[in-house]
Amino acid sequence: MENQDTEQQTIDQEEAIRVWFQHVHQVLSQEFPEYEVEGQVAEHPMYGHLFAFRLKDQNHSYACGFLLAELVRNFQSKEDPGEWLSSFYVDMIKSGESNLFPAPPQSEEEAKKIIDEKVVPHCAQSIREEFDEPVHVDLELNPEHGPVLEAGFPSIKDGNNTCAMPLNFLLTLYLLNRDPSEPIIQALYKLRE
Repeated sequence: MENQDTEQQTIDQEEAIRVWFQHVHQVLSQEFPEYEVEGQVAEHPMYGHLFAFRLKDQNHSYACGFLLAELVRNFQSKEDPGEWLSSFYVDMIKSGESNLFPAPPQSEEEAKKIIDEKVVPHCAQSIREEFDEPVHVDLELNPEHGPVLEAGFPSIKDGNNTCAMPLNFLLTLYLLNRDPSEPIIQALYKLRE
């Protein structure tokens, strides 16, 4: 009996993933009718299912990926989830240049190099450019999450003045062709509130 329950849960989960994938594909097709929309599903060992979509015309391709959990959260909480979803492609399209997924690292050394040379410097620069006051940005080791990028406001003296994001999460966003600084900047705005 337990095996049947597990099999049914697996079937239900696969069906839910398929439905979500089709829904997001349909939304992108409606938002960008002039493009062919291609997509695929992958699974990340830490963050679960990922959806990757590419908009394509005769001359250009624009790729971006999403965590299923974030899609569900934003589709349920945003007034216009199509606008939120399409916002990831608008700047790529405006650039006039194809923008595909970066090559994934083939080893731990390659992953560390991408984090050290691309992800962390980009995040630090974006965070400092976003705010009109000094912002502390540094790497720390969190006992629960491993290496994290920590950012905060030295000017905040009462209560929590820092936030942190795991480096492997920021690398995942980078590999999904997303701006890895975005969640840290959003968290910093919440801190300032």
